Amino acid sequence: MVHLSKAAANEIRRLKSQQTSENARVLRIGMQSGGCSDWSYTLEFITEPNPSDQLTTSEDLTIAIAADTAPYLGDLSLDYSEDLMGGGFRFHNPAAASTCGCGHSFSVSSSLDSSPV
Repeated sequence: MVHLSKAAANEIRRLKSQQTSENARVLRIGMQSGGCSDWSYTLEFITEPNPSDQLTTSEDLTIAIAADTAPYLGDLSLDYSEDLMGGGFRFHNPAAASTCGCGHSFSVSSSLDSSPV
């Protein structure tokens, strides 16, 4: 189950309020090939999850994760903090075999195809 900190949930709500589509009500967390350590996280607002997506709720926000990435993202914790470099999301993923110093890129122990999910 994905866990959002209160700070992450507040930032997601802020970003959601700026969406042009009022129907963009679900946060979809995914991963795509790229970044310093093979994979990077993706966040997007969608109107409807895919039928195969796994849905969860954290801090009263609905979150969708593609079924084929759930083993890699299912226990993700997402935080948000601001520092001298600005604000940003902080991903804490126990399923990552390794992470890059940037905090947005990771590798997994089994092979995945490189198409975004």
